[in-house]
Amino acid sequence: MTQKQQNNGSKNDRVYIFDTTLRDGEQSPGASMTLEEKLQVAELLDTMGVDIIEAGFPIASNGDFESVTEVAKLVKNAQVCGLARAGAKDIDRAGEALKHAKNPRIHTFISTSPVHMKHKLQMSPEDVMEAVAFSVEHARNYTDNVEWSPEDATRTDRDYLCAVVETAIKAGATTINIPDTVGYTMPQEYVETITMLRNRVPNIDKAIISTHCHNDLGLAVANSLAGVQAGARQIECTINGIGERAGNAALEEIVMALNVRADLMPQWTGIETTMLARASKLVSAVTAFPVQYNKAIVGQNAFAHESGIHQDGMLKNNQTYEIMTPESVGISQTSLVMGKHSGRHAFREKIKTLGYELGDNQLQEAFTRFKDLADRKKNVFDDDIVALVDDEVAKGVDTIKLSFLSVIAGSEGPQTANLGLDIDGQASQVESTGDGPVDAIFNAIKALFPHEAVLQLYQVHAVTEGTDAQAEVSVRLEENGKTVTGRGADTDTMVASARAYISALNKLLVKREKQAPDTMSA
Repeated sequence: MTQKQQNNGSKNDRVYIFDTTLRDGEQSPGASMTLEEKLQVAELLDTMGVDIIEAGFPIASNGDFESVTEVAKLVKNAQVCGLARAGAKDIDRAGEALKHAKNPRIHTFISTSPVHMKHKLQMSPEDVMEAVAFSVEHARNYTDNVEWSPEDATRTDRDYLCAVVETAIKAGATTINIPDTVGYTMPQEYVETITMLRNRVPNIDKAIISTHCHNDLGLAVANSLAGVQAGARQIECTINGIGERAGNAALEEIVMALNVRADLMPQWTGIETTMLARASKLVSAVTAFPVQYNKAIVGQNAFAHESGIHQDGMLKNNQTYEIMTPESVGISQTSLVMGKHSGRHAFREKIKTLGYELGDNQLQEAFTRFKDLADRKKNVFDDDIVALVDDEVAKGVDTIKLSFLSVIAGSEGPQTANLGLDIDGQASQVESTGDGPVDAIFNAIKALFPHEAVLQLYQVHAVTEGTDAQAEVSVRLEENGKTVTGRGADTDTMVASARAYISALNKLLVKREKQAPDTMSA
């Protein structure tokens, strides 16, 4: 039970958190998660109190079907949801994937705006109305827990929107989601839309209204909160706000806005807020999407105070410039932590406080790397441990692994890389040259694992201060319209570069299996 619920929360003010990190979040350009990574995220979401986990789009690929199936088996408390278009094949596939879920939900949708119906669906409004009724009724064959969405709702004719919502509820939908699919609407418009539905749809009281807002104009969180003020009681969101284009409403921002501004908004969630930083770090690690420094709630600078006036105020009373404490979202105030004499148990406890739960194999690998790091670095900081653990988490069960690397560089060329890889358990080695040491490394990887992916981004930053700081490298690759991002960390920038490129390749292998589903047919 959250503190807010204890103090003043009523049942009517309960807001359900619908997390779509594993579905809409993974559709971010460059984001891709393995099955093992999805299960890690799902388990954490379940533990922190997320009400509904949208685990994927089962008909999109065999990988998506498997991930929804396995998440459904794993999750103990949350409802597990599968997405489906308004056709029998989609819904049947979702129903099959969810058969092991304790509390399954099918989320079916169809476009309702004039531009979508004409150009995307090539269907008349009457045909769409029939599809709405059919899809919800068909989904009810698998579960009573059916959510329906009119895609591009905020650009849909108001009379037609009321009619299709009424039809969906008559057919058995228990949740009606109102997506701002292209992030077009303003908060007041969103309030007016939901207020209109509550006033004009005669059976609206039989369903929970949900928000699903995109961030194209930077208003996803504001629109979601406006929707709650207008009577919505479910919010669809993602960790770190990841998602297509500019992303989705950020879960951590919504939860803390409701938590901090209880004076204006009595609505409450069941989220354990002290796990927000942990969730942010995990999602950032498995997607290789860094969190921007000035990101609200979980960004590196969210609780940093550089201005002299701010620092003076904070020393006198932290409430002068902090509206919430770092501890309330799970951010530790300690930094310098461990050294080369620290044991495995202490390391395990430390990474728990940083927000990680590792399996025995991952823990051993991370501990081995920590001991190696402690031998090379004078001081090991929290951020150092986060970087190497993120590196291990992101590796998962990889097809390609780095065995060894040596580089010859300097002003007198050519620069040379001697590289060893383990590919599906087979060891291989090559020596390559390049225009600089990084180019030589990447050429060596291409020689051992041929591919046509194009390097779009190579970025390096220091994890901590000093000449012995770990380097964290990000690499983005593109192949046939599919984009992936890999990340690697090491005190040796060249090793970090190799790790990052290999990480991106492994994610590309996963993403190659994903493809757009066939044209919908009933």
